[in-house]
Amino acid sequence: MNSTKQYLALRQAIDSLSESLEGQHKNHMKCKTGCDLCCMDYSVFPIEFHSILNALKVDKTVPAINKDTLKEDCIFLNNHQCSIYEERPIICRTHGLPLLFMGEDGNWELSACELNFTEFDMEEFAEENTFPQDKFNSKLFMLNKEFIKEFKEVEYGEFDLIPLKKLKEYL
Repeated sequence: MNSTKQYLALRQAIDSLSESLEGQHKNHMKCKTGCDLCCMDYSVFPIEFHSILNALKVDKTVPAINKDTLKEDCIFLNNHQCSIYEERPIICRTHGLPLLFMGEDGNWELSACELNFTEFDMEEFAEENTFPQDKFNSKLFMLNKEFIKEFKEVEYGEFDLIPLKKLKEYL
């Protein structure tokens, strides 16, 4: 299986886990249509950038681009809705969920949207009810390494990130 297919499989696994966690935490999640506090101009690995770009080209989809956005906001956010929602990057697929990751000090840290879990005992978070961000980021990193070896159109380094807003240059 090539790295692009593996990326899509990883994305599906993330969507499945995210859906399960959303169900577990539905009483504490405030995310809904119109909530876009976390929609920023993220930079993504080349494997994600080109996966999104290729899917938009195959579907012949030209997403609405917000020309009035602030520099740090996502250009694909229009009237509080994402115009690339089906193809959005992994970081956007996990927003709002309780994220477990290794902090700079080597201790596990928990991150969750400030609008969610306002009446939740943080001590109740455990490995079973949080999103293991580092596990999936590591898999994404390794898939990206394979992708940039296979990709011949542009030479990328393994730590290169591409701002999502650059998609508009290719559409």
